[in-house]
Amino acid sequence: MSSIVLNANDISRAISRIAHEILEKNKGPVNLVLVGIRTRGVSLSRRLQEKIKEIEQTTVGHGILDITLYRDDLSTGKKNPQMKKTEIPLPIEGKTIVLCDDVLFTGRTIRAAIDALMDFGRPASVQLAVLIDRGHRELPIRPDYVGKNIPTSKDMSVKVKLKEDDDAEDQVIVIEEAS
Repeated sequence: MSSIVLNANDISRAISRIAHEILEKNKGPVNLVLVGIRTRGVSLSRRLQEKIKEIEQTTVGHGILDITLYRDDLSTGKKNPQMKKTEIPLPIEGKTIVLCDDVLFTGRTIRAAIDALMDFGRPASVQLAVLIDRGHRELPIRPDYVGKNIPTSKDMSVKVKLKEDDDAEDQVIVIEEAS
């Protein structure tokens, strides 16, 4: 059984709100760099970059982070890792980095992303923007910006579909796994 919890308009409004919150918290776009975690975090970060440009008439830095080698589940053999390119074309030293991802669940992806990010320098701070926070943290990680909190049970999954990645209409679906 599945249900759509966000449609394209809801996602657009959430991105607009997150962009405004980022600008408010950081007193504008100066020294901001958005870094998307592959795959859908990249689409989210690009949309945030566009929204910030629309609001402030300036383009903030952007990067793409692949965390494959930093994951803590590689040794379990459960995943078939596919490495993709990390692209951080500007120095992050002294910058405010906003890590972007689609769904925050256990926190392990974000821990891996922070580890990967530190290999590129020492930012002034790292903030976290997620489209969906579904709870069930295993690590002490808390997002700074959230599109929507969706309390779920562990036997549910959250699927984010974005037109850039899925050739489908933007939506967030909660799927209840059959027992």
